[in-house]
Amino acid sequence: MVKKTFVIKMGFFRVIDKGQGITRLFIGGVHGKEGLTTIKAMKELSNDDVMEGKLVIYNCPESHYISTLDPLYYQSKIGNEILHLINYYKPDIYIEPHCYKNESYKKLIDLDRMKRAGVPPLIELECGVLIGSVSPQIRTTLFKREDVCITLEMPCSPSEKSLHIYIKFLKIAAGSRNRSELEARLNQLYPDQIKRARRYAREFFGDYPPF
Repeated sequence: MVKKTFVIKMGFFRVIDKGQGITRLFIGGVHGKEGLTTIKAMKELSNDDVMEGKLVIYNCPESHYISTLDPLYYQSKIGNEILHLINYYKPDIYIEPHCYKNESYKKLIDLDRMKRAGVPPLIELECGVLIGSVSPQIRTTLFKREDVCITLEMPCSPSEKSLHIYIKFLKIAAGSRNRSELEARLNQLYPDQIKRARRYAREFFGDYPPF
């Protein structure tokens, strides 16, 4: 077992390596000051959460806010860092922990988000914790069809329960040994939401579903 940790401005980089198995990459706080919130969850992930394979955790330092839906995002410094990490580790499970301001909640779950922003709405699990696919800018170019790529959101000022649910989701992803196991565990907790996520994937990605 190998564990590496170093602290950066408002986050950290950590590798938990339990040998043979899949690779999971969690990159939080990818724009603006989100990292001030996401680090609260990222720090809760530990060796005990990973049964086998590798978990790579990176919480980004503060950066200029550019939407990950904007192609220019991946030309920015932080965007290039993310591309490098994905290309280097080639994760089977990729999670992007984000946070949102309260005033953005309705826009994120808006059923007309596809018309307005060009992507499906996020889906609420419970207590303001939302899931969806990562940006199509990277989903269809850097990942295989069978890879898992999830955006995870919570309020930037989360309640204790919201933070708990958010952390629990990350721990489930960290401990799942493959896509099938992750889907089964999430489907047991959130059957309606996962069913809806699959439907959005089919409608948006066609023959290239992310989840």
